[in-house]
Amino acid sequence: MLNPEPAGHDRAKVPAEESGRRLLQRRFTARLLPQLRLLVEECAAREGLNEPRRGEFVLAVDEIAGNAVEHAGGAGRLVLRRVGDELECRISDAGPGFSEAVIPELLPGLDGAPKGRGLWLARLVADRFAVAPGTGTETEEAQGTVVTVAVRLR
Repeated sequence: MLNPEPAGHDRAKVPAEESGRRLLQRRFTARLLPQLRLLVEECAAREGLNEPRRGEFVLAVDEIAGNAVEHAGGAGRLVLRRVGDELECRISDAGPGFSEAVIPELLPGLDGAPKGRGLWLARLVADRFAVAPGTGTETEEAQGTVVTVAVRLR
């Protein structure tokens, strides 16, 4: 079921605790996106994320990873973790960067344009969603953007 709360709600801004159990870590390119989707789905199922939420989460992760490939240099890095009662995915890239302000509040593309819906959809289905500049830490690129999407398992 899609998250009925409006985009930009306060809950989306609450950061998760930094500790968590790493389930999957991968660098990816366009060629690896199908395999990445399968791996995320397998991990989500193993952690107990049931349908239809699992499908929504995998779609959100796929949209964010696809954007990293298309708009940020053709590659990215995914880290999937279990953080408390959430399944959290962070996707980082080395692109020019962007902020959450570029994501429209209303469904984009109603004018017939086929693009611009991925991040909007990811934010809609997430229990927690954030866009931040790359930090240059061990698991994130030195520049670019880090998009975090998380869903509760219960």
